[in-house]
Amino acid sequence: MARVHVIVVGCGRVGRELAMALDRDGHSVSVMDKDRNAFHELPEGFSGKAIVGFGFDRGHLEQAGIDEADAVAAVTNGDNSNILTARIARMTYDVPYVVARIYDPRRAVIYRQLGIATVAAVAWTTDQVLRRLFPESSVAEWTDPSGTVSLVERALPDTWAGRKLTELEEAGRFRLVALTRGGQARLGGPELVGQEGDIVHLMVRQDARAEMEARMAGGPELNR
Repeated sequence: MARVHVIVVGCGRVGRELAMALDRDGHSVSVMDKDRNAFHELPEGFSGKAIVGFGFDRGHLEQAGIDEADAVAAVTNGDNSNILTARIARMTYDVPYVVARIYDPRRAVIYRQLGIATVAAVAWTTDQVLRRLFPESSVAEWTDPSGTVSLVERALPDTWAGRKLTELEEAGRFRLVALTRGGQARLGGPELVGQEGDIVHLMVRQDARAEMEARMAGGPELNR
């Protein structure tokens, strides 16, 4: 995965773990919190930038490098602050990947329609945030005990919008089993046509992972 610049707003337990994970993976990280003491738990070897400020303050965001940011994760303990931060990042600075932590799951569908990925606090993990910050990477949700077959989740590339998703499949190698659209899941079927923002779930043989990724990245025109 290419090195990217990520802004993490909120340096509580989740924000700290996320910033540390990104830093370990070699990414450029700016972590922001209104409380200077929140940074004391960051390890000595942390190479990211720590900024005292608010994620909805444009001056603070620009200090964190929002103009060059590839992703923003708003993970404070306040829904309103997180959503405001996410909306500014997405709509003012056109940051491609934005995720917001929310405690009220009833808001999730509304924010997804605005292009903001959300994760409810009850289901929150650092791994889930990373999936949404880097949707072009497939993540194994489950692998059978023999290690032969995995269920993987991946954002559908925009090149597949308007195309039948059966074109993603290869008999005996990988198969679409479900799709998440607008926060609602549905089982796969021959009638499914891709839309921007879809998340696909495929059963894949381990020895076919690279083949599946190539087909998805190449787009339907290259798979004829």
